[in-house]
Amino acid sequence: MLKKKDRKISRLKRHRRVRKNVAGTLERPRLSVYRSLSHIYAQLIDDEDGRTILAASSLDPEVRAKLKTGGNKDAAKAVGELVAKRALDKGIKKIVFDRGGFIYHGRVAALAAGAREAGLEF
Repeated sequence: MLKKKDRKISRLKRHRRVRKNVAGTLERPRLSVYRSLSHIYAQLIDDEDGRTILAASSLDPEVRAKLKTGGNKDAAKAVGELVAKRALDKGIKKIVFDRGGFIYHGRVAALAAGAREAGLEF
């Protein structure tokens, strides 16, 4: 059985491996996902300038008002919809998805589905 530290190191290795090939631009920013036990976070990042264009999380008042907890699939889908809404307001329609070394399943997949349903193209 993997220990907590070993799982974290494995995730970071996967994340670094993916980041060698996945980079965001201003026209097509990278949607970076981070998931903790209690919440989920998403950012649109322009890697050329090294800046965050926008961010959304289950801690945002718009999401917290609708949900009881921030650590489930409903919260992840709401965050995906919120990040897509904010991106479309800034004129961003196409993105590159970066799952952050997490398995594309559960909350990560729900966030991606919410963003797609709200109008973002991966």
